[in-house]
Amino acid sequence: MASTTEVSNKTDVESKENPQMIYRCKKCRRIVASQDHIIPHERGNGQKSFKWKKRTDDTTNEPPECSSIFVEPMKWMQTVEEGNVEQKLQCIGCNARLGSFNWAGVQCNCGAWVNPAFQLHKSRMDECRF
Repeated sequence: MASTTEVSNKTDVESKENPQMIYRCKKCRRIVASQDHIIPHERGNGQKSFKWKKRTDDTTNEPPECSSIFVEPMKWMQTVEEGNVEQKLQCIGCNARLGSFNWAGVQCNCGAWVNPAFQLHKSRMDECRF
């Protein structure tokens, strides 16, 4: 049986090895999400998952790196609380567009379908480890 100090030391070591990822608005640096809020999804089949007209000439079999993260609904998402079915997500600090949400779901650029989708674009945020 492990003692309480051994368990706490073990979790301290694990947290130092895998620092927590947080996401901040690029414009005002306000924290908008953390690693705890992310909803993981399996990568899709890439270009094969899209309609013929939406496909590009990229012939690689490897799906692209996801350009967005999907999170659970959070308090700062005012348009969600207003009862909208789909809408853009704006930073509560500076009103910069960070992404969008749709209760019916959206397709990630890797080809996976995420339902419901609260999508934040990585290009609009800074990733920080602490």
